[in-house]
Amino acid sequence: MGRLFGTDGVRGVANTQLTSKLAHKIGYAATIKLTKDNDKAPTFVVGMDTRISGDMIYAGLVSGIMSAGGNVLNAGIIPTPAVSVLVKEFNADSGIVISASHNPYEYNGIKFFSKTGHKLPDEVEDEIERYIFDKVRDRNIVGDKVGRETKIAYPGDIYIKYLLSKLNIDSLEGLNIVLDLANGATYKVGPEIFKKLGANAVLIANDPNGVNINNKCGSTSVKNLSSKVLETNADFGIAFDGDGDRVIFVDDKGKEFDGDKIMYLLSCYLKDKGKLNKDTLVLTVMSNLGVKKALKAKGINISETGVGDRYVVERMLEEGYNIGGEQSGHVIISDINSTGDGIATALLVCKAAKEYGKNVTELTKDLVIYPQVLVNATVNNDKKNDYDKDDVIVSAIKKIEEKYAGNGRVLIRTSGTEPLVRVMIEGENQDEIKKDATVLAKLIEERLV
Repeated sequence: MGRLFGTDGVRGVANTQLTSKLAHKIGYAATIKLTKDNDKAPTFVVGMDTRISGDMIYAGLVSGIMSAGGNVLNAGIIPTPAVSVLVKEFNADSGIVISASHNPYEYNGIKFFSKTGHKLPDEVEDEIERYIFDKVRDRNIVGDKVGRETKIAYPGDIYIKYLLSKLNIDSLEGLNIVLDLANGATYKVGPEIFKKLGANAVLIANDPNGVNINNKCGSTSVKNLSSKVLETNADFGIAFDGDGDRVIFVDDKGKEFDGDKIMYLLSCYLKDKGKLNKDTLVLTVMSNLGVKKALKAKGINISETGVGDRYVVERMLEEGYNIGGEQSGHVIISDINSTGDGIATALLVCKAAKEYGKNVTELTKDLVIYPQVLVNATVNNDKKNDYDKDDVIVSAIKKIEEKYAGNGRVLIRTSGTEPLVRVMIEGENQDEIKKDATVLAKLIEERLV
């Protein structure tokens, strides 16, 4: 059987690929693993987003944990980064989030945090998988050894209090914004914290019903947010993803303001305040060439990693950097939280805008973005990693790389959670790169059926 854990935990279609039975096995195996590591029954903080399948997955997961002797602190519907905070607040052994992030509602997932609020290392996930596949059992969990569940009182308030203590924002009064809550995990705490700081916030996609999470809303679909920003004459709009660890902005003209621009703005702000560790920003290979050139002009160094926020965090921890992230809107500011935090990132951008008296466009006026096209090729999931083994595909990629050498680049990567091969081309001519990316993606689809 293939690896159960992907780049961001276990993920799949709920009740088909990710069943309550599998969730039970994951909970049981994780508890056995942590019990052996710590020589005591572990405690897990468990939160979820608003998907209809969340209760079902939660029931299976938690029954697995408690049947292995573990205890559960139930945080309910809460953003992913809040679970990272709550793990440390309650001195728990691990945190678990039931969410498929930006994916459609029919998907769900299970991802873990360590006791420090960071995602679990690959080797720990591998050990949990081994316990699942080898059917490791401990049949002595009876009587008072069975675990318990306790509901956390006001988990959102704990998270809000934590963020305010870290950000030192006096007020956002006078700021006119639109918040797109993606009908997801931020739909309660997002509006509450902005209201507490005095911002005038118009809300959209803030009425979750279990099936409308990420549906034409949130960080992956900002059309409605753009329209509302223009309609209300807002300073900018803010869109979170389903579980709240990503954020994308829309400027006052209704144009998307992605993670690259956010990180450029924040690294310049932190450098200006003398708070950018080693004058360095950690980016992935997906970040735009224009951002890298603009950062260099500002005297800011770049440390580049592979795609995935866990690799960004690893580099930050290894080298002592305090900000990094992805073009998709995953931004990690380690002085605030140990994982991507959409609300924290948004608040820090708001703080910078308020302090300088400028909107996000003015704060990034020196940034010139190269045209970039990303086209997804839908392929056989079992063959998605074979694109570099197919001679026809390899030859086509090489020709395009030669075409853009010195004036752009080609990047091919597979999705860690979906049956997709992503084709990204960057260059000077938008129409040309779109045509080349589309043709290449179609070829990959035809060859990897």
